[in-house]
Amino acid sequence: MTGVERSRVDSFGHPEDGLFEATPWYHWGPYLSERSWGTVREDYSADGEAWDYFPHDHARSRAYRWGEDGMAGVSDVGQNLCLALALWNGRDPILKERMFGLTGPQGNHGEDAKEYWWFLDALPSHSWLKWRYHYPQAAFPYADLVSENGKRDHSQPEYELLDTGVFDDDRYWVVDVVHAKADPHDLLMEVSVTNAGPDAAALHVLPHLWFRNTWAWDVDAPRPSLRTLGPDRVAVDHPTYGELVWEVDAADTTDGAAPELLFCENDTNTGRLFGSADSPAFPKDGINDHVVSGAATVNPDGTGTKCAAWYQLAVEPGQTRTIRVRLRPPSTEPAFGADFDDVLAQRQADADEFYGEVIASDVGDDERLVARQAFAGMLWGKQFYCFDVKRWLNGDPTQPPPAEQRRGGRNAAWTHLDARDIMSMPDPWEYPWFAAWDLAFHTVALAHVDPAFAKYQLLALCREWFQHPNGALPAYEWAFGDTNPPVHAWAALHVWDIDGRRDRTFLARLLPKLLINFTWWVNRIDPEGDNVFGGGFLGLDNISALDRSHLPAGARLEQADGTAWMAFYALSLLQIANELAAEDDSWTDIEVKFIEHFVLIADAMRSTGLWDEEDGFFYDVLHLADGTQVPIKVRSIVGVLPLLSTVVLGPGLLGPLGTLNKRFRRFVGRFDPEELAKGRGQVLKRADDEVLVLGVVPPGDGLRVLSRVFDEDEFLSPYGLRALSRYHRDHPVFIDLDGGVASVDYEPAESSTGMFGGNSNWRGPVWMPVNYLVVRALQRNARNLGEVSVIEYPTGSGQVVELDVCAQDLRRRLISLFLRGPDGRRPSYGQVDKLQNDPRWRDNITFNEYFHGDNGAGLGATHQTGWTGLVADLICRPDPFAADGPGGVW
Repeated sequence: MTGVERSRVDSFGHPEDGLFEATPWYHWGPYLSERSWGTVREDYSADGEAWDYFPHDHARSRAYRWGEDGMAGVSDVGQNLCLALALWNGRDPILKERMFGLTGPQGNHGEDAKEYWWFLDALPSHSWLKWRYHYPQAAFPYADLVSENGKRDHSQPEYELLDTGVFDDDRYWVVDVVHAKADPHDLLMEVSVTNAGPDAAALHVLPHLWFRNTWAWDVDAPRPSLRTLGPDRVAVDHPTYGELVWEVDAADTTDGAAPELLFCENDTNTGRLFGSADSPAFPKDGINDHVVSGAATVNPDGTGTKCAAWYQLAVEPGQTRTIRVRLRPPSTEPAFGADFDDVLAQRQADADEFYGEVIASDVGDDERLVARQAFAGMLWGKQFYCFDVKRWLNGDPTQPPPAEQRRGGRNAAWTHLDARDIMSMPDPWEYPWFAAWDLAFHTVALAHVDPAFAKYQLLALCREWFQHPNGALPAYEWAFGDTNPPVHAWAALHVWDIDGRRDRTFLARLLPKLLINFTWWVNRIDPEGDNVFGGGFLGLDNISALDRSHLPAGARLEQADGTAWMAFYALSLLQIANELAAEDDSWTDIEVKFIEHFVLIADAMRSTGLWDEEDGFFYDVLHLADGTQVPIKVRSIVGVLPLLSTVVLGPGLLGPLGTLNKRFRRFVGRFDPEELAKGRGQVLKRADDEVLVLGVVPPGDGLRVLSRVFDEDEFLSPYGLRALSRYHRDHPVFIDLDGGVASVDYEPAESSTGMFGGNSNWRGPVWMPVNYLVVRALQRNARNLGEVSVIEYPTGSGQVVELDVCAQDLRRRLISLFLRGPDGRRPSYGQVDKLQNDPRWRDNITFNEYFHGDNGAGLGATHQTGWTGLVADLICRPDPFAADGPGGVW
């Protein structure tokens, strides 16, 4: 990290009273979501149908309770004041103030954004942010998108915005937005619009400035204000930063005059939505109604809590017009001109210098572009998250009381959760909320560019306003009580490593809270006390033939992945304790505890039926109420995850093990040359040094599993590992349950089932996070296992290589999802010619939620840079274990 950028972000204060606190450079950032309608936080319905309670049609007219939304937006860290962009092409029925998409029930594959926008660049200090959007010049086809997708079923593809024809003949606007900071509280915004079409056209550009509504929910709450200071200046009474001035440039308007300043209130239009007779005169949609239909709904006195600068631009074909606005403390210096240009140029140079250090010089230009945009998406994914569950359940004193049944409904057991933080979210539209295991993966990529923020994310979820008193970590707001895979400790080790292995205080603060969480897993998710764990869907949605979170009456499920995750968790906690014990031997007892747990779980994986000797694979086992055991023989990533758990016991760890007495000695006693020769021993003594290697899976059995993983007719696709073996394309699995039949077969693209909402699919596509874990496990094991780490790759090829060669090839396949191939096409953009070939589109990268198992086309959420942003780490760290010494678990 460059000295300049590190000086802006390297210091990071810990939060007080739930509020994110940091250096001043963090005080303004891209914290404004692109969707707040349809979220759980805004749902006050009796039935919990969030999509229906606050639909897109309400968003322009209804004040949000918990957070705002906008396009290309920034806000202060407490989201008191927001700055974003609105557009109008003169044909739409409403201003384009926020991204549009289908709700879960509307989409034939669940919720889905129906816009084209990209996060092109960002610095962790938010002193440089770059965003692009393509806006049709024809009327936006809102109704057509809803209607046509509503006609399609799960077997048909989604109907996308390009399919509607609104981009035909290039009749659209290229809208580029840049935010830059002259100093922590001097914000510059430049909007450039280019007419990509063949004819002259007009565009209305409306930068918006407004206060989040914090006054409608409490009796006598203060109301902030915006007021005009003239034709091009607005006074801002900001509750945190004092007086600010918003200045707008008139230099590039049609006639050279200042844009028109419009004011209204960020209050609900109760007349439009609910037929109320006492609706405010200048409500939240007042600017929209005035611009679109000429309504007298803006305040002629030039005051309010929401305002916009209304630019009306006539643009020739191929021409670019630029407007500028600036938010800063009062100053006598000119707002625009050479100083503005200098700041933008300097921040662009800062970004180039910064990424010149983050991304190695020998990385190719296309890989560099992908990594930089992946990091940009990660940084744009920092979002304001405000949610007081107890208050949400009980309602606000100024509002009608919520229905009584809400008190026992969604998240009723999480009344301690009271968050007001900046969180890393999977994406700002489809998932504008944090998810625990997603967030852990995010931090690995974020650690390259913003290690302080990455560490804060892992610590925050373990603080008392997030972590449940019983030890559980909140999964995600649709169901905080669901179980996500426990990857927090693993992520902490990666973040610590990327940050230079220097912050042991971070590990020491995190470990006690993770001990509590581990104990919660042991007490709650292992009902039989046999060290075999369940957990339900565990983030893998529909991967099984049955819904793993909703089993037949009286049944329980022992899960290969749940048990493997816990072995992995134990090893990660062992590694943290080992690092801390290097300077403080009081952590030695914790080392012993987690070696013991690991041994017990490893034993259980072998003794309770999860391993199928005939198939050479791990499967879930369903225990029915009548005592019948039903193996769920689905070859999926569930059966591959046990390979993640291997530990190297060097002298530093072998010493404390005497305290385990007979139990551990008996386990180590399985170091039997005859067993090892058969590849069956779980303990391997390396010949080159005094270390033991322990694994959940003996090397020989691991190679049997990998023979399927590396089979191109099973898991290995040209673009990574499929979540489900392609074997099931011709061999579907059917399971009889209480007279019904559950089934699963290979589906390389979108899901054909509505399980878990139908908006994600683990039955064949390539998912980045589990692929990433396998790549890193292969690299680690290649170093740890020595001579036994050779295998035929791909299976059936006759080519025998070491595991690190397999890992590097798999890494290459994953990165290639986003790179132009010999034909100039990026696999992730599939068969969409506009995205593949058009110069204005083809180098703007989206990072999808998952990818087609055969051709690599991007699927699911289109902007989930979150865990798919791990590709940046794969590019920047080809092999993190190459120079590591004995003892590295992760």
